[in-house]
Amino acid sequence: MSVNNKQSKHGLCKTLRDALLLNASLYENARNTPKTHRLALTIVILAALSHALGSTVILIINLASLPVMIVALVIDALSIVAGYYFWTFSIWKVGQWLKPIDPNYGDLLSPIGFAYAPQVLNFLTVIPLLGRPIELILAVWSLLAVIVAVRQGLDISTTRAAIICLLGWPLIQIVIGLVQVTEQQLTR
Repeated sequence: MSVNNKQSKHGLCKTLRDALLLNASLYENARNTPKTHRLALTIVILAALSHALGSTVILIINLASLPVMIVALVIDALSIVAGYYFWTFSIWKVGQWLKPIDPNYGDLLSPIGFAYAPQVLNFLTVIPLLGRPIELILAVWSLLAVIVAVRQGLDISTTRAAIICLLGWPLIQIVIGLVQVTEQQLTR
């Protein structure tokens, strides 16, 4: 393994750990440089793959055909990535409305991408009887991480950050739920 690969892996592991622990300094120092943007996007893609992995197990149990499974998994993964960009955009727009001097959309992509770290554990939702509770815990954990990211990124109070984040969060949860229902319908 090359030195760059070791540093990248160490950087990703440390970033994931700090994000999972809601380390405020991670979000405070998350400027949108090419390196941090790559790390954030890697975390979002890992979250999408983890979600798709959990869906794969469910689709296999439901004996979905291969073409249906592929379409469902692509939609599943893309919904997580699209949700990331949509939620970031909604946070940015509401943040602009509440605070005249604020960062641009690109400046929020990295901290909010880091906040998707709990979703990397989404594959755990395949545990029988615990899947739905785990999914809810991960969703709330991500919400808390995004609140910390917005609080640090916009330099506002925790209450304001929570209000900003809560405006887009229910919509994201509804869309993810609709994608899951659509996957279940496709298997029938």
